[in-house]
Amino acid sequence: MPAADVTNYPSAPAKLVWAGRVISALVTLAFAMSAVMKFKGGPELAEGFEHLGLPLDIVTTLAVLELVCVVIYAIPATAVLGAILLTGYIGGAICTHWRVGDPFPVQIVIGALIWLGVYLREPRLWTLIPTRRG
Repeated sequence: MPAADVTNYPSAPAKLVWAGRVISALVTLAFAMSAVMKFKGGPELAEGFEHLGLPLDIVTTLAVLELVCVVIYAIPATAVLGAILLTGYIGGAICTHWRVGDPFPVQIVIGALIWLGVYLREPRLWTLIPTRRG
């Protein structure tokens, strides 16, 4: 299969690219902090997992999964794959919170920010997810 011709894609305005980088960096930091807190453990984590009905023996696996997804998202060449993976991860969080009756708008906003960040810095997505102009 031939390589994609990148000359057919519009170039992104610098302000949009930087806005996307900032949003993506904030998303990356939030997920990285979440993973670190899972590795750290503690009574708050145990209480939170108990509230959500999750066994504590999955904490390390969940933290590793989260870190792998966020690293893939942070690398520009694999950012779209990372966005797909993080969307699945945050979808699981939404489902878990919904199941126990917790509010989950924060997770929905994080999911939207995952894609907004990568969308603003990746013009190739503009043809897949077009927006109306004018």
